[in-house]
Amino acid sequence: MRVLVTGGAGFTGKALVRRMLDAGHEVVALDNKAGYRTEEISDWGARFVLGSVTDAETIGRCVAGADVVHHVAAAFREMNVPRSYYREVNVEGTRIVLQAALDAGVRKFVYCSTCGVHGHVEHPPAAEDAPIRPADYYQQTKYDAEALVLDYCRRGLKSTILRPAAIFGPGDPGRFRMMFRQVSRGWFPMFGDGRTLYHPLYIDNLLDAFEIAMREDRGNGAAYLIADEGYLSIEDLVRAVARAMATSVRIVHLPVWPVVAAGHVVEKLCAPLGIAPPIHPRRVDWFRQTRAFSIDKARRELGYVPTVSLDEGLRRAGEWYRNQGML
Repeated sequence: MRVLVTGGAGFTGKALVRRMLDAGHEVVALDNKAGYRTEEISDWGARFVLGSVTDAETIGRCVAGADVVHHVAAAFREMNVPRSYYREVNVEGTRIVLQAALDAGVRKFVYCSTCGVHGHVEHPPAAEDAPIRPADYYQQTKYDAEALVLDYCRRGLKSTILRPAAIFGPGDPGRFRMMFRQVSRGWFPMFGDGRTLYHPLYIDNLLDAFEIAMREDRGNGAAYLIADEGYLSIEDLVRAVARAMATSVRIVHLPVWPVVAAGHVVEKLCAPLGIAPPIHPRRVDWFRQTRAFSIDKARRELGYVPTVSLDEGLRRAGEWYRNQGML
């Protein structure tokens, strides 16, 4: 089939491009950033297009002839941009891609949302019918776009929504890399009691879900939480990272509320200066907001089964970070 992957140069998007190519599909990868990552995508055999999901003309060209659209592109952890940028990309950009897919007769549309639409989970584990409580404007715009996907599905565009948990694995430049780097120093600052629940998702398990969701007879008009087999406390996660690196780590407990206050202050001070804040509310939330989910619906309706365990996924990620000189 011919497959379009938006956000194809990001961590998830690039891994999905590789998976689609390995499966024998013709792949178009769209992203608004170019560089060595996109050169590699072209070397693999995909057609890379530099552009934004907010550009209807570019999207129309990319969608033409596509059988499946994986819509992964999103404004995420963007610093020094107005909040309106998130709505422009995550909501209006999704609308543009949906309309182009409907016009082009795309057979299946898969939308990558986020488990963050549920916010802090008060009664874990949360299922898809748990309260929707976005904690920030990124999560809110992702949920607003879900409504668009469902509307277009009712209009005839077969669509499935995936809500991934905390994605990690080789190629991840984000939070897990920071965790591995800190553990490699032999100690880890734990703000709070470390009992907050967290639900990881190894990248290959997520790619399995994308492949299943491509099917025209699976998951139409529904949202699915996608995660690994189980969740654990953040302190246990840090210790699991240490095991994966065959090292030991000393966890130092510190009060969390001073850091919460500092995150808000630092973010406000850095914004007018155009500086990325070293600490901000989203980063601090990791220590205090529960993320624990049930994947029963995905098992039952999609046939999703996570095959890579947490320990194996962490081992692979740690090996990749080490080989890349990132520790």
